[in-house]
Amino acid sequence: MREPKSIVSYQTTEYGHVKVTLANVMDARGITRNRLRTLTGVKYDVIDRYYKGQDIALVDLDFLAKVCYVLDCTVEDLLQYEGPDQ
Repeated sequence: MREPKSIVSYQTTEYGHVKVTLANVMDARGITRNRLRTLTGVKYDVIDRYYKGQDIALVDLDFLAKVCYVLDCTVEDLLQYEGPDQ
């Protein structure tokens, strides 16, 4: 096993980021944001933010669980880690 890396003195460009891919999953299943709102009971603005992948500082695990249940997918289908070189 390799030694863990410290990120204390690194910038985001040096360790990458997590990309939200909800739009890809919804589009592949033909589900609109309004339909997902109806099926999950989650506010449209929350779904829209995740759909666009914008303004997400913290991930709501309850939201992800609801989406995974409704769309019959996994968390790995909704979130993708992109390293600094991607």
